[in-house]
Amino acid sequence: MSDAAPFSTIESSRATLIEQLREHALVIGEVTLTSGKTAQYYVDAKRAILLRPAFMALGDLVAALAAELKATAVGGMTMGADPVACSALAAGSDAKAFFVRKERKEHGLQRWVEGPLLSPAERCLIVEDVVTTGGSTVQAIERVREEGFQIVGVCSVLDRLAGGAAAIEAAAGAPYTPFATIDDVYPDRPDRG
Repeated sequence: MSDAAPFSTIESSRATLIEQLREHALVIGEVTLTSGKTAQYYVDAKRAILLRPAFMALGDLVAALAAELKATAVGGMTMGADPVACSALAAGSDAKAFFVRKERKEHGLQRWVEGPLLSPAERCLIVEDVVTTGGSTVQAIERVREEGFQIVGVCSVLDRLAGGAAAIEAAAGAPYTPFATIDDVYPDRPDRG
């Protein structure tokens, strides 16, 4: 993709994404998060982004950010990053999509990073669905860096505003962009400060 999408398209896509997250992904009730903490609500982003309207809106946002950062590859920790990376391809991005395994495959090519072969010159945009503490995003950043690739940015579908942004930016040494925050999706939540 040679040029980033126009601002009006980005704002429209962001509004669609937030609307779809509210409608399909927000779950009210006590849940245990990946970090082990409990919360009174949960955002299961995949429930929204694996439906066409949110997937297409997300693709516009990821593709535009990849173009802006001149990223040549888009990916992150498997499961959370998979639909996010693929959405960029669906939106016409020329960046390669990749997934970082949680554990090295013990057979075949025994790769940590799956997808097209990435060259040492790749400029990677790390993607994630939902960020709370940033732990799995930081793991993906570390793994991608260990494999010798440059990180030019990090993005997420939604940031729960629970400290993950600082951890991600410190690990990446690159800008972090959440496309939505919990304030956008659940502004009246009981724990809002």
